[in-house]
Amino acid sequence: MEEFDRTRFAERLKELRADKNIGQNALAKALDLSNASVSYWETGKQVPSAEAVYKLARFFNVSADYLLGLKEDY
Repeated sequence: MEEFDRTRFAERLKELRADKNIGQNALAKALDLSNASVSYWETGKQVPSAEAVYKLARFFNVSADYLLGLKEDY
């Protein structure tokens, strides 16, 4: 079984934020997350919880599988 790809998740999260033109702090506030969490996910220092992945997928209107790198399309 392969490991969670932190880099792919980080890249996708950054791309989605850029597409929506929203900063890390604004995203954290909109989803009731800490600013540090968003930063750590984007640098690969931490992995998101299942609840955080759910919130991010809903916010960006993409599948959790896309965020996690399991699918190539939204």
